[in-house]
This record gives sequence, structure tokens and C-alpha cells, in this order.
Amino acid sequence: MKNSELVILTGYSGAGKSTASNALEDLGYYTVDNMPLELVEKFVQVVFDYNSQIHKIALVIDSRSKDIAKAIDKIRTLKSKYNAEVIFLDASDETLIKRFKETRRKHPLGDNVIDSINLEKKELVEIKGFSDLIIDTSSLTVHELTRMFEEKFRDKDSSEMFITIQSFGFKYGIPQDSDMVIDVRFLKNPHFIDELRGKTGLDDEVYNYVFSDDRLLTFLKKLKGLLVFLVPNYIKEGKKFFTLSIGCTGGKHRSVAISRFIAEYLERKNYSKVLLKHRDIDRG
Repeated sequence: MKNSELVILTGYSGAGKSTASNALEDLGYYTVDNMPLELVEKFVQVVFDYNSQIHKIALVIDSRSKDIAKAIDKIRTLKSKYNAEVIFLDASDETLIKRFKETRRKHPLGDNVIDSINLEKKELVEIKGFSDLIIDTSSLTVHELTRMFEEKFRDKDSSEMFITIQSFGFKYGIPQDSDMVIDVRFLKNPHFIDELRGKTGLDDEVYNYVFSDDRLLTFLKKLKGLLVFLVPNYIKEGKKFFTLSIGCTGGKHRSVAISRFIAEYLERKNYSKVLLKHRDIDRG
């Protein structure tokens, strides 16, 4: 079992598990989707103990197993015995409904899509609670989700931590995959400046306006100090993923500018691999 890796993909139907599974397969993982629960642990044991050619496995375990209690037990066992990393794919009800309408596929839990989504979210709440990483795919295209998995799992070193810095707008809800949420709505808002309203934090004019607020320098000093303390300690404790979500009202100006700055700062510190994401930059 030396240097073996086990990833468990789980989450809601329609949230992108097939896309994630394909991405991991392209990265060298031996992927198995919806294996009978009775065979899962024996399969992992046989592969890791007797097949020297396979060192990375990705299992998709979700509500299709029908017995959620047994699925929960199996996943917990795999985390305990094989240090499995559990990746939970999340998405909003609106997004899931839209995807099922587009694909015209039946939900595995029933004919009524809305009722089935609600039931599935209740059944999977415990698994979501102990997952190592939650990825909200609501705003991600297939290509963006694939690229995210490539960033996180290509040449993955056990000593590295993968950090996602994402901007968002509070008016659209807090990202469910957040490990830490920072509210920057206390800063002066470029939205109220006519020539800046239609631009974003990716534009230098907006970026410079946000950084002209004297309070920001004090805030960033404290935030950088917190991250300098947290990141090495997270790495020391073996944490593999960390998502910092920075929010303003609409997710276009202040949060984007500050997320840019923090991502660049962490990259300069060489702590880990950093992914920058702007969830709501194209809304409104």
C-alpha cells in the first residue's frame, strides 16, 4: 500500500461526478463508478496489496447505492483504513434542476426531480459533513470543473496543500465549499462610481480604486498574518485543500480585486498551489 492514493467522489446527482471521474482517470487514477458496496473494501484491498501497477484509485459512491447508511459506513471505513480523501460535489437546486431538464435523464431517487433532489440532499448531509473537500459546481462549466481537478490532482505531492481563492457576491449566497469566508463590504464601493460600475476588479482602474481605501492596508496586513500562520500549520497537519472565499455585495469589484492580491501573495510565498476563481464576476 506504499504511496497509494484513494479518492472517493460523492455528492449530488447532476453535480458533475462523471466529469470529475473522467478527469481523474486522465490523470492516471483507476476509476470505478457505482461498484456494489459489498465489494468496495475488498476491491481496494486487493488492488493496493496485490497489484503493483495500480497506485491511485478513484471510487464514485453516491445515492445510487440505495443504502445510504451502508454507504456512509463504507466511506468512513475507507477514510480510516486507507486515508481516503472524500470529495463532495455540490450544486444549487436551481442548477441541478436545469441540468436534469437539459439531459432529460431520470433522477436515481425518483421520477419527480424536485422531490428527488430534496430527498438526496437530506440523505447525503452526513457524508457532506465529513468530506475533505466540497466543490460547488453551480457556476462551473464542464471544462472548468475538469481544469480544477487537473490543478488539484496532477502530480499531487502529499506535502502540498491546494488553495482556492474565490471571490463572490453575498447577494448570490455564500459558496458552500468555503473553509473560510472574508467579508470586504466595509470598503468603499466602486459600484457607486459611474465610470467604474461596468468594470470589474480585473480592471486596473477598479483595482486601484479599491486599494486607495486606507483601511484596506491595515486589513490586508492582518489577513496576511493570519494566512502566514494558518497555511504552514494546515500543511503540517496534513490538510490537502483549503478554500478562502472573499465576498462583497455583487462579487464584481472589491472581492475580485482583493482575491487577486491574496492569490498573488500566496503564490509568492510558495506555500502551495493556488487556484484563483471569480464565481459571480459575470452576474448582474
